[in-house]
Amino acid sequence: MLTLVHLVVSLGMLVIVPLGLSLVEVSGGTTVRRWWLAAAVPGVLSLWLSRGALSITLASIYLAGTLVLAVLAAADLVRRKRLRAREVALHTALLTPSIAALSLVAERSSYELFGFNLTVLSLTVAHFHFAGFAAALVACLVVESISNQAATAAAISVPLGTGIVLLGFFLGDPVELLGAAVLTAGMWLVGWAMWRRSQTADRTTKVLLVVSASTLVVTMVLALSWALGHVVATPYLPLRWMVATHGLANALGFALCGLLAWRRLKEWDEAR
Repeated sequence: MLTLVHLVVSLGMLVIVPLGLSLVEVSGGTTVRRWWLAAAVPGVLSLWLSRGALSITLASIYLAGTLVLAVLAAADLVRRKRLRAREVALHTALLTPSIAALSLVAERSSYELFGFNLTVLSLTVAHFHFAGFAAALVACLVVESISNQAATAAAISVPLGTGIVLLGFFLGDPVELLGAAVLTAGMWLVGWAMWRRSQTADRTTKVLLVVSASTLVVTMVLALSWALGHVVATPYLPLRWMVATHGLANALGFALCGLLAWRRLKEWDEAR
């Protein structure tokens, strides 16, 4: 299971984050994206080495890179006179990789941060690259592209759900269930917006958007069933199967296909 988790996280570090950064406008973002691999490659290497001083050092380099993103988010927040739905989603996307990286450093150090075991920390690294960065960044792109109440609700509820899920790690399963419900609502709004956007896209972009949107229907049901099953006696998939289904589908079906679609849409807009 951890091998699959590490593969998914490697995709997040090397592809999803820099691809996402190329799709949004934030001061300093272009420079960070150009240098991103200098932090991401050590981060990926740390995943595949045995726990110890070298892997901790490499993971710490990645943490430093993600903290730069957090600084960009803080600087952007200070510059703006008001915080709109777009900025809520964008700043969430820029902040969440640092949560993932901090978990990575702790896991590589064999340190049970906040009492969480090493498996949970490994899954947290994956979670905040995809349910954190990718989800919030796509929500940002949705509200930039489509100015309506549904898009605005998506851009707010995705970060809100992500934050409540994070609180649930500390406050208990009922809070995590609430966060999963809010996040699911937001992600389904994102999926609906992508499906509608696909109706005016070229064939390849349309396929990518439809795959990304359709993936969310299944993966968020799995997330809800997992969270619900830890509160009441309802069935849910074992952890290994959640990684192989919910985790892998979100990484490839939602995040990768979705960001590639938005990249094509951006290139199309720039060419006109």
